[in-house]
Amino acid sequence: MRRAARRPDPRAIDEREFHRWLARRLPAGRTGPLPLGDDAAALRPPSGTVAVISTDSLVEGTHFLADSPPGLVGRAATAVSLSDVASKGSRPVGVLLAIVAPPGTPERWAREAVRGAEREAARFGAHVLGGDTKPGPTRAIVSTVIGWGWPRRLAPRSGARPGDVLLTTGTVGRGGLAFHRLGHGPRQRALAELLRVDPRVREGIALGRFADAMLDTSDGLADASRLLAEASGVRVVVDEDRLPVAPALRAGVASPGARRRLAFFGGDYELLAAVPPGSVARALRAVRAAGGRATAVGSVGAGRGTFLRSNGREVRMPRAGWRPFRRSARR
Repeated sequence: MRRAARRPDPRAIDEREFHRWLARRLPAGRTGPLPLGDDAAALRPPSGTVAVISTDSLVEGTHFLADSPPGLVGRAATAVSLSDVASKGSRPVGVLLAIVAPPGTPERWAREAVRGAEREAARFGAHVLGGDTKPGPTRAIVSTVIGWGWPRRLAPRSGARPGDVLLTTGTVGRGGLAFHRLGHGPRQRALAELLRVDPRVREGIALGRFADAMLDTSDGLADASRLLAEASGVRVVVDEDRLPVAPALRAGVASPGARRRLAFFGGDYELLAAVPPGSVARALRAVRAAGGRATAVGSVGAGRGTFLRSNGREVRMPRAGWRPFRRSARR
């Protein structure tokens, strides 16, 4: 007896219908030089700027879980790429999203992810310009952010100089504490905190006027300081006693060793900048004027290597930071 063919789930993603929904809902579909849904997007660069482009991905099981709210996933996917563009002192103008999902995934999941991405981009005057949808074995979102930057303010990792002062925005350890809470607290709260990325776009534009080098701390401040030292060929010292540790981490984790591991775990998405000493005061004022906060946490000197100064002693910076091929968000 022939088995009846299975009817497709009417709630599942239908690529053509999903694209029509995007064209109706996204502002870029009505205002761009090319209509949303065309083969490519088009932007008009302001005179004297260069395009600054970054891409990143969030994958289920590594960066979010099956029951993570899709709106938060889309928001975070956009925010992590915005953070990279911010680290070059650039102004974001557009986002491309590629959504990968297993066949049968409800279209509502994709729509909510796009809504989250658009809301995050719009906070900084950018919009989702288009992208792609593909079936795959697990859900993932790839975001590409395009921004306009000023050639003399790009602050490459290789630009740090002996004598520079290290500044970090925001706090240290928020990401590590969120990962810790995934197994030690309310699950939904932990899922939301893991995906709470606040890209320092305005702070990056402010710091770009002064910084010799800048990068984001997506993989942790320890890892970022090591990357800065290696790229610039300098000696970097981070003063542990001056780190603006997240208040919840300082209050909620008693062990100094555990607190340090979580502080350097990664997922903070702050900015680490090397600023000439004569510009530090102005840089700090500029960040405050942009609505942010920055703290001097270390120094750049001649030599090689990355060190941590704690209680007056210098030791090698511990090997810390997010390693995506070693860790997973699964529990």
